[in-house]
Amino acid sequence: MAHYYTNNIDLKSEEMKIHFRYRQHNITFISDYGVFSKDKVDYGSRVLLDAIEIEERHKRLLDVGCGYGTLGISLKKEYPWLDVEMIDVNERAIHLTNESIKYNKLTNIKAYKSFAYENVDGLFDVIISNPPIRAGKKVVFEILDKAYQYLNNNGFLMIVIQKKQGAPSAKKEMEKVFGNCEIVKKDKGYYILKSLKKAL
Repeated sequence: MAHYYTNNIDLKSEEMKIHFRYRQHNITFISDYGVFSKDKVDYGSRVLLDAIEIEERHKRLLDVGCGYGTLGISLKKEYPWLDVEMIDVNERAIHLTNESIKYNKLTNIKAYKSFAYENVDGLFDVIISNPPIRAGKKVVFEILDKAYQYLNNNGFLMIVIQKKQGAPSAKKEMEKVFGNCEIVKKDKGYYILKSLKKAL
């Protein structure tokens, strides 16, 4: 069976629209079989979106493991000055994200295929992720660990992860890499974790 964190372009296709309200914005996502939470925006993503605050000094945002684009597209609508990049290993997810970008008539935002950061260039002020837990701890920790080298000084990594799916060990790993990790919010077992890349 193919999983959403693999490249599964051969699955049957039946595109659908998901309507989502984020703060003052009405957003439509294009979804399909073979992507995470295909029928509705998942609760963890909602918790992260409710918790995040982005300042005008933050200019570039990277969404790692973007699925059909929930986080990156929502934040682009709320913070229009952001230059947003979204990555996923799943080609169908990337196709859907680009369809959603077009549908919502957004600019300075793009999605492309990348396993973790392998095709990513440049530095970012914000890296966000609803990491693919089922891909395993090694993949999740690679997303957390390598975020440090793709952040500008005073940029931050923010993730959502359930307590039962490894929030305590993810927090410990982020503390090890960044020297800090704050629990921004807890909601129904979901933890929002944030680490700041402090200027040395």
